[in-house]
Amino acid sequence: MIKVKQAVIVEGKYDKIKLSSVIDGLIITTDGFSIFKNKEKLALIRRLSEKQGIIILTDSDSAGFKIRNYIRGCTQKGKITNIYIPDIFGKEKRKTAPSKEGKLGVEGIPVKVLKEAFEKAGITSENTEKPHRDEITRIMLYDDMLMGREGSEEKRKKLLKKLSLPEMLSVNSLLEVLNSIYSLEEYKNALKEIE
Repeated sequence: MIKVKQAVIVEGKYDKIKLSSVIDGLIITTDGFSIFKNKEKLALIRRLSEKQGIIILTDSDSAGFKIRNYIRGCTQKGKITNIYIPDIFGKEKRKTAPSKEGKLGVEGIPVKVLKEAFEKAGITSENTEKPHRDEITRIMLYDDMLMGREGSEEKRKKLLKKLSLPEMLSVNSLLEVLNSIYSLEEYKNALKEIE
């Protein structure tokens, strides 16, 4: 498994599932062309690119390049690494027909080829120790009334709004994002401000 410190941006949930078997790190989906309208998710991607850097890994078809170029244009102040997958023709197992251009997307690319694409971009398994910092945990989210309790959903939405994060983030995604771009102190301060 390749451990990456940057957030990896992919198009869809099946790409995310496939990539989860290759990398250990934060994976964000654009939900296809929805990224063009989703200002909250774009703001999150922009913040991730400035804070820790992003890796853009989209399909090698014209739609993938439109999404890639749009993200690149919107995150010019950030650190961006582009990873390109080769043109491999075929169809994904879950689909009944090949894509319009006949190319496999990220979800259909063999794991070995994905790993090689990361290596070509200079991203190999990083054994660097994370600097010690206090992590935000699921127990903290529970104790802070952000999950599993009466009123949790409303309080979580207030926190997401305060932090300018997408409203639709699941609890697991929220936890990943919080630990990627916020310190424990920043998290606690944001909680105080919404109470």
